[in-house]
Amino acid sequence: MNIEDYINQSVRNAKSASRSIATASTAVKNIALDYIAEGISSSAHFIQAENEKDVLAAKQAGLSEAMIDRLCLTDKRIKAMADGVRQIIYLADPVGEIIHGHTRPNGLQIKKIRVPIGVIVIIYESRPNVTADAAALCLKAGNAVILRGGKEAIHSNIAIYKIIVSALEKAGLDKNCIQLIEITNREAVDYLLKSDKYVDVVIPRGGETLIRTVVEKSTIPVIKHYKGVCHTYVDEFADLKIAGEVCFNAKIQRPATCNAMETMLVHENIASVFLPKISNRFIDSGVQIRGCEKTCTILNNIKSATDEDYFNEYLDMILNIKIVSSIDEAISHITTYGSGHSDAIITTNYGNAIKFTEEVDTAAVYVNASTRFTDGYEFGMGAEIGISTDKLHARGPMGLTELTSYKFVIFGNGQIRG
Repeated sequence: MNIEDYINQSVRNAKSASRSIATASTAVKNIALDYIAEGISSSAHFIQAENEKDVLAAKQAGLSEAMIDRLCLTDKRIKAMADGVRQIIYLADPVGEIIHGHTRPNGLQIKKIRVPIGVIVIIYESRPNVTADAAALCLKAGNAVILRGGKEAIHSNIAIYKIIVSALEKAGLDKNCIQLIEITNREAVDYLLKSDKYVDVVIPRGGETLIRTVVEKSTIPVIKHYKGVCHTYVDEFADLKIAGEVCFNAKIQRPATCNAMETMLVHENIASVFLPKISNRFIDSGVQIRGCEKTCTILNNIKSATDEDYFNEYLDMILNIKIVSSIDEAISHITTYGSGHSDAIITTNYGNAIKFTEEVDTAAVYVNASTRFTDGYEFGMGAEIGISTDKLHARGPMGLTELTSYKFVIFGNGQIRG
């Protein structure tokens, strides 16, 4: 079977399966999820053995340490995968929820009811845990899903997918409601993106280049975020101990993630006290600092930041630092250079905290906490499909609710329009 026929068969099967999964009971969906979680836990050694093939190939291909870190499945990450699926079991099933209802003067009873989107294509890179997260969330939300991971994680993705298929069959569900495209040829993606007759939405999860390519080629609606240029503003009224811990975590904990801090903004009134200590901590951890002119007068042996640097999503151990004269300048900088993903303020001033949350137009805005929390699991959603920086349909971590649409159901007793 050639690639085009393979994709056509996959999307047709998904469309057919979407009808049965849309009406599957919560109990049956939860049974399947429990089988998936148990399968991941009991097959940890198998998953890691397959993952090692991908990690070895990535090293041989010269991928960065940050990219290899995203790819690697440790015991802790496999456990987190299984725990994330289990958490979804305990979340309320959004399908069938009555969002609101009312009765018109003519007696028509109108209800707005939450329903599955239908068929979703998810295209992602590097992280094989997305295979489990995306499959579980789409299943609970009653959607059929076609998964297409990056070639760098193909062995890991296939290993996890085998567990998912087994779970679906044991639960009595159509195995075609979750499919993995095992062809790594990019031509497969091109055919997927033209399958608007069968697919309702595409969600790309990866770097900016991938997402822009998907948007340009797709004839299907796309939910996306181009990049995560996240900021932390250390206000003049900040508790500097909290500021140090939060900023360090936001940059260091996992720098290759989209919610890691890329630029730290510091008020000029506390810069000379705060910057030397925190910069030493960053540098000792291997972070390369790029600073504005004022920052360079306080810190020695750092690079000067260019205007282009402030637009960059490094996904690496590189940090921009800019000194600002006011909270208004900080907000203006975020408005100019930010990507609408996640931004934070560190302050003890309630008025400044509220001003920041009201004026910073971003999907997740924090007060005295790390941007690294922008994550479906951390938000109590069980997992996430991705972080949307769009403003239509979904914004921020995309959990169960964001994977549904709605329809109006109207009951009458013979009403006609005059």
